[in-house]
Amino acid sequence: MRFSRRPRRRRPRSARVRADAAGGGIQPLRHRLEVAPPWLAPVLGDGEDPGLTALRRAASTVDEPLENPDESAVLVLLGGDPAAPERPDDALVVLTHRAPTLRRHAGQMSFPGGRRDPGDRDAVHTALREAEEETGLRPDAVTPLKVLDPIDISRTGFAVHPVLAYWHEPHDLRAMDPNETAEVLPVRLSDLVDPANRIRVGWESWNGPAFRVGDFVVWGFTGGVLDHLLEGAGWAEPWDDGTVLDLRETLAKSANRETFGMDGTRR
Repeated sequence: MRFSRRPRRRRPRSARVRADAAGGGIQPLRHRLEVAPPWLAPVLGDGEDPGLTALRRAASTVDEPLENPDESAVLVLLGGDPAAPERPDDALVVLTHRAPTLRRHAGQMSFPGGRRDPGDRDAVHTALREAEEETGLRPDAVTPLKVLDPIDISRTGFAVHPVLAYWHEPHDLRAMDPNETAEVLPVRLSDLVDPANRIRVGWESWNGPAFRVGDFVVWGFTGGVLDHLLEGAGWAEPWDDGTVLDLRETLAKSANRETFGMDGTRR
């Protein structure tokens, strides 16, 4: 994800819904339950509310929506047996390890994605374009399913639109630009569900859910989205949610090779 800092402005609490339709802004995509594999039904829901209403509240870093935020999108790409009625053993999500040499978010584990370009039609276009640039993902191998409500990130001034999609035609992925992406990791959902791989990390007044993926640690925005994806779908298993590990110590022992700013966090 390529997000950069910008001035932050907040709008009144009464105006919580952004008018994205105005001026060609990012448009919402109605969920497409009829084209999704049966096992993804709990993720998409069967009505206007996808059943993941806690996601936006938990992952957002502001109490009130940002005014005129920069728009961005990430691709939450899910793969697995299209005929399975329940979450299959091969179910996965695609993550990337950002290059440790980057100026922003170096070493972070993230979804493919980034800033909306002027030529992008909508959030789906942004997410697929960025994923293709970062991982070589073929857009025609992906079925977009739903765009979740935007999540405001106060430190960067971005409104991030998570785009849920199904990888109906899996193919090899790779880091297209090693200066930006160090590694592309298809991660089994069963590994994320495993309580042994679930931790809570914290720094000063903040703490949040995280995951161990091999020697990597997934935390912050990405960890929050994954946590509430599993919870909302009913896939999560009980784990030690009460112990908070020091974020810096945890990352220092990981393969992330992340660096910190003055405040110690990069969510």
